[in-house]
Amino acid sequence: MNKRILITASLLGAVAVMLGAFGAHGLKKTVNAGDLEIWAKGVEYQFYHVFALLFLARFKIGDKLVKLSYWFFTFGILLFSGSLYLLATRGLLNAGFVDYIGPVTPIGGLLLILGWLSMFLAALKE
Repeated sequence: MNKRILITASLLGAVAVMLGAFGAHGLKKTVNAGDLEIWAKGVEYQFYHVFALLFLARFKIGDKLVKLSYWFFTFGILLFSGSLYLLATRGLLNAGFVDYIGPVTPIGGLLLILGWLSMFLAALKE
């Protein structure tokens, strides 16, 4: 499990750097300042939770709470940051579904909160 957590954190961290650079350089001239802020918030929260995953990897392998925290963080990043990336680029994508993706962001946020709570409970057991 720890290897899986480290691999996931490493990949999501690399993607966060790439998306941050893309937002700063590639999107700067194509989206408005508000959408660029939304993009940056997605990158910011992705990084926060990559660090949470890295910290999670120090816990005991096989603990159900650690596994839960891992899945909550991973899917929380995908839903929260992923939906922000889509919302920030909705003007470029011209995809109708993006207009309806707004409710996905708070679901991703809830998963991130659940990840932190699961890690808290796992820490109490250590």
